[in-house]
Amino acid sequence: MDIYGFYKGECFEAYDYLGAHLSKDGTTFRTYAPNAEKVAIIGDFNDWKEIPMFKASDGNFYERHIDNAKEGMRYKYRIYDKKGGFCDHCDPYGYGMEVRPGTCSVIRSIDGFRFHDARWLNERTDCRDKPMNIYEVHLGSWRKKSDSGDGWFSYSEIADDLINYVIEYGYNFIELMPVSEHPSDESWGYQCIGFYAPTSRYGTPLQLMELIDKCHKKGIGVIADFIPVHFAVDHYGLTEYDGTKLYEYPHDSVGYNEWGSRNFMHSRGEVRSFIQSAANYWLSVYHFDGLRMDAIRNMIYWQGDENRGVNRMATEFLKEMNSGLKSRHPSAIIAAEDSTSYPNVTAPVFAGGLGFDYKWDLGWMHDTLEYFQTAPEYRSRDYHKLTFSMLYFYNEKFILPFSHDEVVHGKATITQKMNGDYDIKFPQSRALFMYMMIHPGKKLTFMGSEFAQLREWDEKREQDWDLLKYPLHDSFHRYIKELNRLYLRHTAFHYDYDPTNFVWEDCNNVNKCVYAIRRKSASGDILGVFNFSGKKLSGYRLRLEPSVKVKLLLDSDSQTYSGSTPDGATLFRHSSEALTVTLPPFSGQLYLIKKKTNS
Repeated sequence: MDIYGFYKGECFEAYDYLGAHLSKDGTTFRTYAPNAEKVAIIGDFNDWKEIPMFKASDGNFYERHIDNAKEGMRYKYRIYDKKGGFCDHCDPYGYGMEVRPGTCSVIRSIDGFRFHDARWLNERTDCRDKPMNIYEVHLGSWRKKSDSGDGWFSYSEIADDLINYVIEYGYNFIELMPVSEHPSDESWGYQCIGFYAPTSRYGTPLQLMELIDKCHKKGIGVIADFIPVHFAVDHYGLTEYDGTKLYEYPHDSVGYNEWGSRNFMHSRGEVRSFIQSAANYWLSVYHFDGLRMDAIRNMIYWQGDENRGVNRMATEFLKEMNSGLKSRHPSAIIAAEDSTSYPNVTAPVFAGGLGFDYKWDLGWMHDTLEYFQTAPEYRSRDYHKLTFSMLYFYNEKFILPFSHDEVVHGKATITQKMNGDYDIKFPQSRALFMYMMIHPGKKLTFMGSEFAQLREWDEKREQDWDLLKYPLHDSFHRYIKELNRLYLRHTAFHYDYDPTNFVWEDCNNVNKCVYAIRRKSASGDILGVFNFSGKKLSGYRLRLEPSVKVKLLLDSDSQTYSGSTPDGATLFRHSSEALTVTLPPFSGQLYLIKKKTNS
């Protein structure tokens, strides 16, 4: 490792030097503790009795080789501060940890798995003009075993079922909620303790590699949720690691955030090298196809508060990290979860941006869900909540998210949010997902939404799979499959960031709550027509250019999907210059429009 580059914050491979490295004759341990009085190592290999570590490199690193330290053995660093006290810490760069409530690092190999995805990696793109339909998953609560204490499947055990499921439903990416090690199940991985250790809840590093490799074999990309902002407060982790505030801010006024966790001090070179090396580690070692970076608002602004101003050191770090990651992994996807209006988040660094590929459109998400939570008689008042998004859409490269954050903590699930009684929630939810699909932006849906889960997500329970025996839920999941299939098939959906691809055919029908959107492509246009009122609308007319063919692709109100419109019913008439449509309440229709050919 380039020590000078490590201090400058330019290192992206610090994990190759620091941590526990297995070899044929034992394990070499290294840790960075510049302010420690002394450091010892304790573990299964020495009956938890101290073995002193020696100063290495420039004296700020400690190192020790132990012959009998083998794969699967637990260990910690005992770090003495200048006052004579000590604390036993897990390894900041450790490749593995034991299952909670244990707090030890575990010696793990990351070299024993052979990937078979060279072709996938060579052909992989950032999907700028390709479909990206993301299924967000919490591995511990997608499905559970009934014959074990916590009920978790291992990475290996869940792989085939999960992959086959997302293929069946028409998703082409999986986004895993944080799989880096974390002490508390309730944090869902966002209060991280082991930034280089896949959580042992679901198995070993090699088993996670197997899951990703199998995804690639079946044409499924995998995105990891990554936390560059903060870390868990537990003292066995990064907190006051060498007896001083090494990774965190020295002053508590900026050292803690609203989640009660410690903020990384992004101005320190060692901290920068730690975070960006971890990001590179997941992309390089595990072959993840991208990273979704959490809580970027709290890096752009001090404590996430615009009134406190821009955190220049953190934004400069984001630029440097993203540039370094993209130079190493040009086709990997780097996405920001950012709720601010800070400009140029997805612009390249050389053009003055932060260098992300995508940004979550949380404004679109909030406006859309608020609209559908509103009673139909008030939707004309809120009509332009659904048109506002296109006024700013081309400022960034957006992903449209209905994520885990929207189905917890009293917010209700996506379908449950729909206004009204049980029966009328389903047609509204079907129309909502069709509107999401035709709106420009890549798509992200949290598990359970695809079959209209009605119970809020709980990380301790698996999804309510028995709902599929009820007709409304069974037809809903078949509808989502067909909608996703159309999205993957038709290229008009894919050119999200080309302004010529999108046209409002109708965005002023305020009193009737009707909208019409057209997405264009050389292989045929897709037209979406929506009635979000509670009243049927007959004879709705849209002008079309002459010499086109019109085909109905999907009707959200079809009886096939538990709607009210009989299968085969005539919903539209197409004359030489106009399309006349019947729109049931709370419905959407997708049409394929193609030019007529002489043949």
